[in-house]
Amino acid sequence: MRAYRGIVVNGVIELQGARLPEGTVVTVTVGEGELLRATIANALRRPKRIKIRLKPATPGLGFEAPEEGDATPEVLPTS
Repeated sequence: MRAYRGIVVNGVIELQGARLPEGTVVTVTVGEGELLRATIANALRRPKRIKIRLKPATPGLGFEAPEEGDATPEVLPTS
């Protein structure tokens, strides 16, 4: 077993100073301090999130009030 140095670029590990054959199975070990440093640096470089609230142009059917004649149902005589 041998250790190689590498860096993650766009979610892919690129080895530095080493060429491995295609299909080589590798195990990656990341130090806790290095992972924490990369996580903090990524959070600081990330663009700030902006929340935009959109109001619908026309409210849906659930928001429409019934018209005057539709409020009470018709009662038909049974006899």
